[in-house]
Amino acid sequence: MSLLVIGTLAYDTIQTTAAKRADVLGGSALYFSVAAAAFQPVQLVAVVGRDFRPGDLQLLEQRGVDTSGVEHADGRTFRWSGRYEADWNTRHTIETQLNVFEKFDPKIPSAMRSSQYLFLANASPLVQAKALDQVDHPAFTVVDTMNLWIEIMRPELLALLRRVDGVVLNDEEARMLTGERNLLKAASLVLGMGPRYVILKKGEHGAFLMGSDVHFSLPAYPVGMVVDPTGAGDTFAGGFMGYVARAGNLEPKTLRKGMLYGTVAASYCVEGFGIDSLKERTRRDFDVRYDELLSIVTP
Repeated sequence: MSLLVIGTLAYDTIQTTAAKRADVLGGSALYFSVAAAAFQPVQLVAVVGRDFRPGDLQLLEQRGVDTSGVEHADGRTFRWSGRYEADWNTRHTIETQLNVFEKFDPKIPSAMRSSQYLFLANASPLVQAKALDQVDHPAFTVVDTMNLWIEIMRPELLALLRRVDGVVLNDEEARMLTGERNLLKAASLVLGMGPRYVILKKGEHGAFLMGSDVHFSLPAYPVGMVVDPTGAGDTFAGGFMGYVARAGNLEPKTLRKGMLYGTVAASYCVEGFGIDSLKERTRRDFDVRYDELLSIVTP
């Protein structure tokens, strides 16, 4: 089944307690695509500047990502700079340069408009809605958001949630959106806003999935050493959506397995800077770690 992602390609400057890297290839669509492509081909829509390195698009294409929907605009590519504390849960944004992404007007190529599986990565709800308008009757649409949009574009976000099948939130975002501290109650309230499924990411504490036909929780895969947690959430979404699209159905068993594969994908992501640890991983690598995680969560 065809899988389409609309999101960002970026260059990040990442500082941890151990090292600092500049101009690391990043962006929500990058992490999603690299993870999802372990399961099946991915179609990508994004915008980059004239400074975007040609080899970075080739890397995606070699991974099985269709980049014909990537627009090259005058200006510089989106850039983000951040620093992580030793606990990895505390992140400080040093600088965000929207650059060409500030005026991103998604244009879905005609060949991609029949995609059945659609992931709307973090962006303005208006941008996400405009992208959704251009896709013909997707079978499964999942949206990601962040606290900024919940705070400044709540009506637009709520309108979008009524049009999608699933939403990905972290615990802080779920509480902000609903005003409810208890995460289970918060997830239930989000379901009442329109989507059929809610995925709550809890970082090192795992994730859970809630819907009318499924309720599933699992821990994170135990990683020996975290190098860089940037993009872990988008990587999780890529593993989840990649598996579900490959399976071609939304049965509860498929969604639960997708959650495990998303967790596995995120575990590879955090083991290296950017996509260093993720970009060479195959479906076989994912399957090995899937079996290990399954042995952890199965009595």
